[in-house]
Amino acid sequence: MTLKIKETKMDDRLTPTDIYELIAEVGFKKYFHLGGFDATKALIDLCPINENSRVIDIGCASGKTACYLARNLGCHVVGVDILPAMVVRAKERAKSEGVTGKVEFKVGAAQKLPLRDDLFDIVLGEFITGLVDDKESAVSEYVRVAKPGGTIGLNEATWLKTPPPEEIIGFLSRTTGFKGELFTSEGWQELLERCRINKIMATTFKTESLRDPKEDIKDLVRSFPSVVYSLIQRPKFREFLKLSMATPKNLLDYFGYGLYVGLA
Repeated sequence: MTLKIKETKMDDRLTPTDIYELIAEVGFKKYFHLGGFDATKALIDLCPINENSRVIDIGCASGKTACYLARNLGCHVVGVDILPAMVVRAKERAKSEGVTGKVEFKVGAAQKLPLRDDLFDIVLGEFITGLVDDKESAVSEYVRVAKPGGTIGLNEATWLKTPPPEEIIGFLSRTTGFKGELFTSEGWQELLERCRINKIMATTFKTESLRDPKEDIKDLVRSFPSVVYSLIQRPKFREFLKLSMATPKNLLDYFGYGLYVGLA
């Protein structure tokens, strides 16, 4: 099942691109998906990754997952992100973690990956496909760059029950960038099947919080000068923080995440 997210007047002032660019400029480095690092580890455990694997992390942001894989599993990882600023952050992380020989980062969109066919054993995406307008084109790209029989593993925003109240739809549109369609677990599986992904395993999760307080504090301390500057100089950053604080109380009864793993 799919459900349209309506655009609101606020979207004219604070677009998904605005939100993502603000995050990149401030320098936040935490996981920007439900489930945090626990969800990342669960997704990795569902994929047959070893030191000989070639992995692509689509929507890699600051490179946290890519560097973790390179450091802990010894595989070669390519991270792709649409924002040049995020790619810069990712390269800085790789250098600081001593994995520059195992990871590389490129600027590119999920719907048009700057890579040749049949290249990767593992294709990973965390809360990226749900932000793309043409999700079928994006997933088809994941299949294109995967080797035949390669594994595609996604952590994606998922409706746990429908229909959600209008206040939840508006909140997600304004603060996370989710537009167009958000899927139930069945909707995600139908999309993957249309794109010729088979043997799909799907599990949905309810989370207790949108945020990880420990990670939030680390990011705040690490990026404090940039946060202060943005609060003073960037009205859109102030607007973003204001909107983020107005979380509907029942949001997480409807909005969760799913892990979807299948074969190309």
